[in-house]
Amino acid sequence: MPKITILRKTNLQEDSWHSMLISLLRGLAALQVAAAHLRAQMYPGFGTVANPPVLFKGLAFSVGFAYLAVIVFFVLSGWLVGGSFLNKLESDRPFQRYAVDRISRLWVVLVPTFVVVLLAGAAVGVLDRSHASFSTSEPYSVSAFAGNMLGLQTIIVPAFGGNFPLWSLANETWYYVLFPLLVLVFFGRSIAARVGAVLAIGAIAQLMHGAILLYFSIWLLGVLFSRIKIEAGPVWRWALFLLLAGTAVLIRLKGTVDIRSDNYPQYLLFSLVFVVFLSSMQFKRLSTPMLDQLDRIGRFFANFSFTLYVVHVPMMLVMGRLVWSLFGISQLSPYRLSHYLVYFGIYLVLVVGSYLFSLPFEANTPRVRQWLKAQLFEGVGVARASR
Repeated sequence: MPKITILRKTNLQEDSWHSMLISLLRGLAALQVAAAHLRAQMYPGFGTVANPPVLFKGLAFSVGFAYLAVIVFFVLSGWLVGGSFLNKLESDRPFQRYAVDRISRLWVVLVPTFVVVLLAGAAVGVLDRSHASFSTSEPYSVSAFAGNMLGLQTIIVPAFGGNFPLWSLANETWYYVLFPLLVLVFFGRSIAARVGAVLAIGAIAQLMHGAILLYFSIWLLGVLFSRIKIEAGPVWRWALFLLLAGTAVLIRLKGTVDIRSDNYPQYLLFSLVFVVFLSSMQFKRLSTPMLDQLDRIGRFFANFSFTLYVVHVPMMLVMGRLVWSLFGISQLSPYRLSHYLVYFGIYLVLVVGSYLFSLPFEANTPRVRQWLKAQLFEGVGVARASR
């Protein structure tokens, strides 16, 4: 029978099976979202196609897990971000360093991405001087830019430039804020800190819509199970894996593919199976050429998964306009093999372009963090030591 152990610290060792799986899933989730959005942009809706060919059925099914991919992002974010924060809770200035980590994670990628959004808007002819306003309803406005930087898209302002995947970053941003406040409520060193945290959570709850708060519980599941190790034999682990895959396929076929409050039960079920499976994989993996190569592939895609997630839509719009201007194709046909080649060609450009775009920005996030912490904290430490 499986043995459950409560860990004192979240296991972030990179030579464990679960770490390799986390990297693979982060990369696959971003690839899935980009593929799903490209299919929706370039092909007609599946329900509108009469007698769809097998190839189109296969494409539509295989890229239909985008919302589950977002749920995977929420769970893994809780596991990695929340678990790492708890590990550092007794270190020097944990809350301040956490804030630097989270802001740099978002802004190092979002600022250049918003420049790309503006360029893409100009390229496809939807951006003009009239958009340079402070309207909270205009997607290219200054208010939309500032609101998206603060995670207020879908709450006060629209997603900047119509970059609709940014909706989930509103969830992530406020989960980043809510979690340390929860920690303060239970572990604050003073009554004032605990009361202040409770009041802040109440104010945020008034601002957020219900779905953001509801799905915070899925983010917290990732945090919780990052401290739970389940020791199980291979039969149990394979059973959990098959149950996880079966749950995903069942939701894909029978569920409602949208992250709303009324769809919460199906995503909660998937998340519970997912975290139990991931917790059962917390043991050191063998080092073999095949597994080492798989690990490198997973880390490669994981390292620019955030960039791919936020930049593929503006790139996709430009590529769609380019295909239209060169070939006169506004929508791909499910019945033409050559159009599938066009789809995969555009998809390859999106992935490669996102990787290249990540090199000066997302890839340098650790350096930016290190520099900011040196400026903000090391100078303070030196000043105190000299007193």
